[in-house]
Parts: sequence; structure tokens; C-alpha cells
Amino acid sequence: MGSKPQSNKETSMWPKGFGVKLETITPFLGKYRPFVGRCCQTCTPKSWESLFHKNIAALGFHNVILVTEENTRYRGWLVRRLCYFLCAMDWKIAPTPDAWETVLGSKWIQEILSGRAPGGPGEGPKPSSLRRDVQHMSGQIQASIYPFLLRALLRHLGGLFMPPEANLFLDNPKGILSRAVLSAAVEQLLASKQPLLIFLEDRPGAVGPRLSSHGQAWLGLVLQAFREGAIPDAALVPVGIGYDLAPDVQHTGLRASSSSLGLWWGALAVFRGLRGRRGCARIDFAQPFSLQEYSINTWSRGRSRGQSLEQLLLQTVLGHWSVLPDCEKQQEWTPMSGPLMALEEEDQLLVSRLSRHVLSASIACSAVMATAVMAALLLHRHREGVFLSRLLENFSWLTEETLLRGFDVGFSGQLQDLVMHGLCLLHSSLSLWLLPQGDVLVLPRTGPTLTQLAHHSAALLPVFLCEAVGACAVRALLAGRVPPEGPWELQGVELLSQRELHRQTLLLLHLLPQDLLLLQPCQSSYFYCQEVLDRLIQCGLLVAEEAPGTRLTCDTGNWRFGEKMLWRSMEDFSDSDSDYEDGTDSRCFKLSQQLRCPDFFLFLCRLLSPLLTAFARAAAFLHQGKLPDTELGYTQQLHQFLLKKAQEDGSFESTDLSQAHSAVMTFKDLGVLKEQPGSTGSTLHLSPTFTTQENQEKLENFIRQFICG
Repeated sequence: MGSKPQSNKETSMWPKGFGVKLETITPFLGKYRPFVGRCCQTCTPKSWESLFHKNIAALGFHNVILVTEENTRYRGWLVRRLCYFLCAMDWKIAPTPDAWETVLGSKWIQEILSGRAPGGPGEGPKPSSLRRDVQHMSGQIQASIYPFLLRALLRHLGGLFMPPEANLFLDNPKGILSRAVLSAAVEQLLASKQPLLIFLEDRPGAVGPRLSSHGQAWLGLVLQAFREGAIPDAALVPVGIGYDLAPDVQHTGLRASSSSLGLWWGALAVFRGLRGRRGCARIDFAQPFSLQEYSINTWSRGRSRGQSLEQLLLQTVLGHWSVLPDCEKQQEWTPMSGPLMALEEEDQLLVSRLSRHVLSASIACSAVMATAVMAALLLHRHREGVFLSRLLENFSWLTEETLLRGFDVGFSGQLQDLVMHGLCLLHSSLSLWLLPQGDVLVLPRTGPTLTQLAHHSAALLPVFLCEAVGACAVRALLAGRVPPEGPWELQGVELLSQRELHRQTLLLLHLLPQDLLLLQPCQSSYFYCQEVLDRLIQCGLLVAEEAPGTRLTCDTGNWRFGEKMLWRSMEDFSDSDSDYEDGTDSRCFKLSQQLRCPDFFLFLCRLLSPLLTAFARAAAFLHQGKLPDTELGYTQQLHQFLLKKAQEDGSFESTDLSQAHSAVMTFKDLGVLKEQPGSTGSTLHLSPTFTTQENQEKLENFIRQFICG
């Protein structure tokens, strides 16, 4: 990496007279910002056409980055934001004096008081006692969240909280009453046209977005209000939050214990954590869409749950199948909390699909921050260190690639200042060495501090996820043909057929958890495979190559189609090889030999390597783990094993507790681990199929074929 420094003294100095060309980075290509967070054109076509960003202000709120002097009558970035802060401070949501009386008169409470619902007077307390309980729970729902701890803004914004009793079992009278009070309160809030903020994503720290069970429960209450006719419609507005430095979270369990923790922790930790570390957060709104339109279009389509991961993938892992079943994967990981379990099964499925739609749009509109770009470069491209002059070039390149893919960035300014800003915020994970030549060597620190870089770089994964899946699929195809360390030129001579690429991509899609992929429920995985191939071609990694004895791809004049089919729907994958006399499956590709391709290919593969490495080590841990054990207990066993392996080879980016949890859940879906009920709760057991070391090694090798570098 160059000559050693003259002394062993570490420095964070920016070299004086550093000869770099000053470059200004703007958060958009061309004249306009990218239109991010579009709603689903398949499920909500009317919302796609009408509810544009320019209409967001009519709904009662406004994206701050779109504020101009026309809105505030003043020029200047700081003045406009100060005006909006003062506006929010002046916004007071006064409590309704007769709120609990309105709740008491709702049909939910009246059914319980009259005995027409389970938990009524015939099965529980007297009506007078129920009235006191309703008043008490109503106070819990609208309780204060310690306003003296929150920088005075939040006290003006109001809030609802889920009572502890709402998570009790369905046959518990207090749980039924609590859910009835909560349902009535939400109906009252929405009927009065008040906004309701729902946290659909679990706490930061996960490799990929993870749906919250409590967030889905709140969304279920909104759907229930719509189904009961309390509101004619609701505009759902996905919200994306981008952090320079996300608040620190100590993981003491797999998820929060109550829904109120989400708002309290989110507000307190953001203001505390960012105040002293010069980080910033940005909030963006995606395109709103109609709940009524989504519900109608979803109910009008088929609602098949697909097949389990065990049915789709197990026989392929064991080497018994070479052809994958033509079916979508069923995978619902989020546990059903009390209020969500109270819904009908059809509505539970609708809430799950709606949640993934909303979260997908939220991620799409979230701004990529400078720390995410910097962490991804240092962890996945320059793990061994990089000169500052080259880091400047790579930062500009990766920013441009992010904007080209339709994502927004949360920074702008001179390149040198942006890189310095990112280095300062990530200083605890880096070492900076001033070299005699006047350059600076930037080295990621080895050890547990790599988890910080991994956490920040995960924010860039949604931007390149499509290409990363494709690159890992290509890596799997080449794994059995050329050595992994073989030169790029040797790998580039291999012909890759479209059929093989689709199959390997589909295998990886089945293996990866859905909360990482965030495939919309209306999107076919086969259609996604084609999108992956298109992206690899567009970014220049794959080039079309004519196989010997085949017709030229560009020669479309003499294509012969079957008499029965001149046009097929893009989502219809039921055609067989006999439908075409010359099909597109016979197309072949090669790796591009452009100079930049090897580094970019390795960068894409490494974006998924932390999670895939954790999965592979989970397979290697099967013969060491102590079973039977509870799901939480076995997850903690695996987590300790991941930490032990990281101490040996420095792969601390694969030691997050959420990665261990994802591996356990995937192995349950795959049939590797079996869950058996017991008197003290369910426990995990090793499937008889994977008690043999041979099948354990087959599973590990199946996963490792997708890992590169």
C-alpha cells in the first residue's frame, strides 16, 4: 500500500496542499431530483397517476427538502427550515374532552357491555367496573412520553400507545377489552382526519429491513377501521428516514417488548445521539396511495400463499432435483401479536402484504447518507486500506452510481468536505496515516469495530441489491468451472446461458429472507430474475455472446413463432420450450472484459457476503449446536459461534445477532430445524435428514457457492 510512515504516530490530519481537483457533488443528476418512492403501479394505478409529490402539501404536511421561498416568503435554506420548525412548535393537538365517552359509545365497547362479545358482563366484571377499565385504558393510550426528555417539539405532536393488555391471549377478558378500546380510539382518530404515524420497521441494527409485529398490528387496526366503515378511505404515506449516524442500540433481545418503545426510543436516541456527534437525519415522503384502491385490487386477485421453502429448495440442496418447482415462495416470519391475531385470516394476509408494500416504498425513498457510501467503500472494496486520493475518486463514482439507480442522496457540496465529513463520523472504525508522499492512508480497524462499518454499509444494499443477487448467481455458476482465485480473463471465457443464470438467481432468491429482498407481493420472482439479468447487462458486467451454431441475437428478421402464440403476457411463465421454435433461453453471455468490471463485480458480491457467510457458518454449526433448545437459546448459541469464528479470521461483519436470527428462521423454513411443542413451550430439534455430516456439508457447500471473496 506504499511506504510506511516515518513514525508510528497515528494522525487524523488532512494533508496541507493536498493536490486534488475540487469537485462539487449535487444530490441529483441533471436539473431535477429523482422521483423516488413511487407507489405500486400494479396494485394502485389510480394513485400512481394522481397522488404526486406536488399534492402532498394538500394532505397537511410537506417534505422539507422541497420547501421554497414560495412556501415561506423567505429565501435561504436555513430560514426556510427554521420557519417549518416554528410551524411545528405552534402545532398543538388539543385532547378531546369527551374522548373516552366517544370510545365508550363505540360498537366495540357496547358489544362487550351488552354481553354480545366474548369477555362481556356474563363472563367478566360488571358494567360499572368495565366503564372504569375503559377510562383507565383510554388514559394509557394517550399517556405522556416524558416530554421533559424530548428537545419541546414532541409534546405538541400527540401520540397513541398500545396498552400492555392488548398483547394478552384472545381468550383473556382484559385483552379483549383492551383491543376494543384501542380499535375505538384508532377509529376516532382517523374519522377526525388526524394523522397516525406507524413504525413498521424494527430498531436499527438489522442487515436488512425487518418488519415489526407491533407495527403490523397498528396497520391492522387501520384496515379494520376501513373494513367496518368507520372511514371511507385512508391515504397511506410511506416515510423514509436516512441517518448519518443511527442511534446506538444495545441488543438485549430479538425485538422490542412494546410498541411504545419504538416512538420513545426513536425520538430520544435520535436527538441525544446526533446532538453530540454532528450527524444529521433526513426524512423523505414517498408517493401516497389509497388504502381503498389497494384493498379492492388485492382482493380481486388470487391470494395463493405459494409453497414453503422446504418444498421449493430442500431437494435441490441435497442434489436430488435439477429443475425447480414453478411456484412462489411462502414465507411469513413476523409473529402475530394480539391485535393482529384478532383479524380474520384473509385480513392478516392483507396486512402482511400491505406492510411489505409500504416498507418497500419507504426504503426506496430513504436518502443514502455519506457515511453509508464511505462505509461500503472501506468494507467491501478497500478492506486492506486505500489512499485518500483514490478514496475521493471512488466516493464520487459510488455517489453517481447511486443516483443513476433512482435513489436520492442526503448530502451535497465539495467532494473533499464530504469525504472528510464521512471520515470524521466513522473515526472510531478507521486509522489515518500521513505518508511522506503527502497522501493519507485510510485503514479500517480490525476487530469488533468493523460491525459499525457493516451496519452503515447495509443502507447501500437496497440500491445495488438487484445487481448483487445477479453477481452472486454468476459467481455460483463459475464456482464449479474455474478456481475462485482465477484471473478475470479466465473467468470471462466461460459461456453462461440465460437458463442457467435464471436458475441460479432463483435459487438465491429462495434462500434469502424476504425482509431483505423486500419483493412486493404482487411481483413474481421469475420477473425479478429477468430484471436481475437486465441490470447486469445495463451496468456492463455481462455481454451477449453467440453460442456456436446459433442465430445471431440481433437477427430478428427470421424469428419463427408458434402458430398459437404471437403475444404472451410478461407475467405468464407457463410456456414450454415448444411454444417457441427459437427461444430466448438459448441466449448466452460472457463476463465483460472492461477494466472496471472485476472490482465492481467483487464489490457487488461482497455486499451480500456478510449475511451469506453467517448462513454458511450456521450450516457448519449444526453438528456443534446443543439441541433441543428454544429458538432464542439456539440463536444465542449460533451468535456466540459467529463471534468465535470472527476472532479467528476478522469477519466481524458477519456477527450481528439479526444475522443469526435470520439463519435460524431460514433453516426452520428449509426443514433443517424442526419445531416441536412442549409443556414449557416449543423447542427446536435437528431434522433427521440433517443428522448426517454428509447432508450438513451439502447445505454448507450450497450456500458457499454464492460467496465471493
